[in-house]
Amino acid sequence: MPERLNQLHAWVSQTLALPAPEILAVTNDASFRRYFRVSLAEGSLIVMDAPPERENCLPFIHVAQKLSDSGLNVPKIIEADLAQGFLLLTDLGSDLYLPALQNGQAESLYPDALRALVVMQACTSTEGVPLYDHALLHTEMNLFRDWLLGMHLNLELTAVEVSALAASFELLSQSALNQPQVFVHRDYHSRNLMITPHNNPGILDFQDAVCGAVTYDLVSLLRDCYIRWTPEQVAQWVRSYYLLALQSGILKGVEEQQFTRWFDLMGIQRHLKVSGIFARLYRRDGKSGYLQDIPLTLEYIIQVSSAYPELRDLYDLVKHKVLPAYQQSLQGPGA
Repeated sequence: MPERLNQLHAWVSQTLALPAPEILAVTNDASFRRYFRVSLAEGSLIVMDAPPERENCLPFIHVAQKLSDSGLNVPKIIEADLAQGFLLLTDLGSDLYLPALQNGQAESLYPDALRALVVMQACTSTEGVPLYDHALLHTEMNLFRDWLLGMHLNLELTAVEVSALAASFELLSQSALNQPQVFVHRDYHSRNLMITPHNNPGILDFQDAVCGAVTYDLVSLLRDCYIRWTPEQVAQWVRSYYLLALQSGILKGVEEQQFTRWFDLMGIQRHLKVSGIFARLYRRDGKSGYLQDIPLTLEYIIQVSSAYPELRDLYDLVKHKVLPAYQQSLQGPGA
């Protein structure tokens, strides 16, 4: 048994006073975190393994308390060993949103997710969480340029393309900064939401929360990188959220057309970032499973930017250069 796993078993055994705890891997995170389920006579618990040289548990603890204070359904922290990077958490179960959505349960699940999002934005304090500022927005978009275009596809951009891409990045960041700034989960999507019998959904993976654009989590949910809906269905859900946000006071004096534009441009920013992250997960961390999700992120960028003349250069670059190069890369030995 690897040394790290030995340490985890010893910690769980001591913490729960169990001589030989039954511990099973649940899933690997896109980061360096791992999760394990501990079986007990009265149920189960979750152990988070976050190596301290790679991950910091304090943001998770800090944000979990904020979300819990807002009445949202998040894991409760039972024990923590920050020196070793272990957290013992309550177990929200195994029923992810994604498989249920794929099986036709969207109409019953998305209303709960939208209501929880409004609660999160209206009630959760942003005190002590980082700002989703100009620098961070650009750092994220640069992942597209550096990791997808550069490291993964070896694409060389012309001087004109470099300038046009920078202008697109600036337009997208300004749109995000002009929006109402609220608590942002930052990964509010079908792989981080759990179906729970009470206070649905259970919410996971919130440790990277920031104070940022009001549309960011809505885009994560409705233009999900792992499942796709028709534009008509997305528009219906966006309108449902918009009305809830008006009623809750999150949006004040914002016209629906303006909100839709914010939503669209925020989605492009997110999908530029995520396509770069997926490429980095493969090239840097050896996680090839995310490569299959890159085409959808690029298709979202193409679909949405086609409606905005000011993003024509970005549309042309992704549609005519990046997506074909990515499709070609799937045929090569490096994919």
